[in-house]
Amino acid sequence: MGSNSSRIGDLPKNEYLKKLSGTESVSENDPFWNQLLSFSFPAPTSSTELKLLEEATISVCRSLVVNNPRTGNLGALIKVFLSRTKELKLSAECQNHIFIWQTHNALFIICCLLKAFICEMSEEELQLHFTYEEKAPGSYSSDSEDLLEELLCCLMQLITDIPLLDITYEISVEAVSTMVVFLSCQLFHKEVLRHSISHKYLMRGRCLPYTSKLVKTLLYNFIRQEKPPPPGAQVLPQQSEGGGLLYGLASGVATGLWTVFTLGGVGSKAAASPELSSPLANQSLLLLLVLANLTDAADAPNPYRQAIMSFKNTQDSSPFPSSIPHAFQINFNSLYTALCEQQTSDQATLLLYTLLHQNSNVRTYMLARTDTENLVLPILEILYHVEERNSHHVYMALIILLILTEDDGFNRSIHEVILKNITWYSERVLTEISLGSLLILVVIRTIQYNMTRTRDKYLHTNCLAALANMSAQFRSLHQYAAQRIISLFSLLSKKHNKVLEQATQSLRGSLSSNDVPLPDYAQDLNVIEEVIRMMLEIINSCLTNSLHHNPNLVYALLYKRDLFEQFRTHPSFQDIMQNIDLVITFFSSRLLQAGAELSVERVLEIIKQGAVALPKDRLKKFPELKFKYVEEEQPEEFFIPYVWSLVYNSAVGLYWNPQDIQLFTMDSD
Repeated sequence: MGSNSSRIGDLPKNEYLKKLSGTESVSENDPFWNQLLSFSFPAPTSSTELKLLEEATISVCRSLVVNNPRTGNLGALIKVFLSRTKELKLSAECQNHIFIWQTHNALFIICCLLKAFICEMSEEELQLHFTYEEKAPGSYSSDSEDLLEELLCCLMQLITDIPLLDITYEISVEAVSTMVVFLSCQLFHKEVLRHSISHKYLMRGRCLPYTSKLVKTLLYNFIRQEKPPPPGAQVLPQQSEGGGLLYGLASGVATGLWTVFTLGGVGSKAAASPELSSPLANQSLLLLLVLANLTDAADAPNPYRQAIMSFKNTQDSSPFPSSIPHAFQINFNSLYTALCEQQTSDQATLLLYTLLHQNSNVRTYMLARTDTENLVLPILEILYHVEERNSHHVYMALIILLILTEDDGFNRSIHEVILKNITWYSERVLTEISLGSLLILVVIRTIQYNMTRTRDKYLHTNCLAALANMSAQFRSLHQYAAQRIISLFSLLSKKHNKVLEQATQSLRGSLSSNDVPLPDYAQDLNVIEEVIRMMLEIINSCLTNSLHHNPNLVYALLYKRDLFEQFRTHPSFQDIMQNIDLVITFFSSRLLQAGAELSVERVLEIIKQGAVALPKDRLKKFPELKFKYVEEEQPEEFFIPYVWSLVYNSAVGLYWNPQDIQLFTMDSD
């Protein structure tokens, strides 16, 4: 683009851009391309600058949309880029900075144009623009090579084959960004795309053989968290005395300073945008999630999802079944470490959920780890800071816990891990507590927050399901965890009484007036009684299976024994109350025999002695509490908008006008 301008505002007047988008055809062998691609530019560092860049180049892009059917200049630019990429690997090995710099610039311009074209037209029209050649207006060659498919294959090769060096870092980020942009047509449709041209290219033909290699590379990019090179090591030259022009967005995003827009339709709050230490890792993860959530083709499943579902540990020497396509191996230890360290972001939590839910090899490995706390603690922190997270991030964290608690070994082992000084837990100083007790505390806190704020039944159900899965293996519960279990039951009891009183008053009022519609208190009462029933089953499961391991729970139960009186004769709870009532009666009798003015230590001693003396056959056996996470039908209706909201909020150096977005509702803040 030359060196005539150094400000965003000068772009519409730039002579090289005007020639690219004008009415004159430029041959792919014209020296013009070397002039066009020899530019540098101070990178935008804020959403304001990104927006200005978008606005400054939109006239150029629209001009090209009009003139390209006559000139074929888009195709010529792409052919220039494709010819250069054939020598890119050798250029990297030879440290040919200028060649790589110009190739990066070509890809950056293609990415900008592609984004503008996708926003302006349908996929069919876009596909047509890749076929136009220098001929009569609007003419194209039907037997020419498929330039769009060739570009996609080239991007895949660039991502997977070019060694990651200081001089190739920026072009690697740009290649990933361009693939994200290529798939961004979903942003401009309200409905989930199921028969997309972009999907067709990626799921069959020349792109298909790259599936496993691309997924593996994107995963390793996430694992390695490679930081961008220091300013002195970058391939892009410093601004010249005459001033430079457009330096690819991807090169400046290491600062990660711009503000992202929030998604009102996704969560109550947008997650804070932390400084991006690795733009390549961030962008690779977003592309991986987009690919994993593409809808299946009519005649073939999503190959990228297949690859994610089936990859194995590098330590696993067993052969892959011939029925599993796109299989590969990756270092599970490195993957586990990266997942533990990166859980502050939505996209890392979504990747963890995806792997735990869909890849049995990963799930088995993680459950076998002896340092489970490294994985669980970041998830608990997400739930603990529920007020600061969007609802989708909270759901993903909670479902991860639910999947983990489906495993009895996990439920036992978490009570054997002793933690010291949990600084982020502020309600109470926890100098020493088991991971299991901390997990219970955080889940109960999430339930209580949900009861008073969001009142989301789905969240309630999953929280209680996780507690229920763990209940039979509760061991040595911390006294505070035991207290919070009973405190939650107390809160539910008060809520039940309040709703019951409102229902009674409403019924009385209805007798005197037939005109006023009544609130559906019966439904509210039914919901609260379901939750109370679940809590009673959780307490009962612990008492039945591990009474002697949990003196603190028995102590809390005895301390608040009056809470349970009203439920002894209630028809919905009579059966489940039998064991709880028996335990309360048995231990109350022993305490009465021990005399008055007993210390806490003495009460706990009596409880421990009584736990040994209580005949186990007196406790009625109930079916084991086991809940399994089952993905809802048509999960893509949830996950595809969620993934693209993450791309919109988190993608490195990419800006979309919020007014153009159709897939989800934009917040006005």
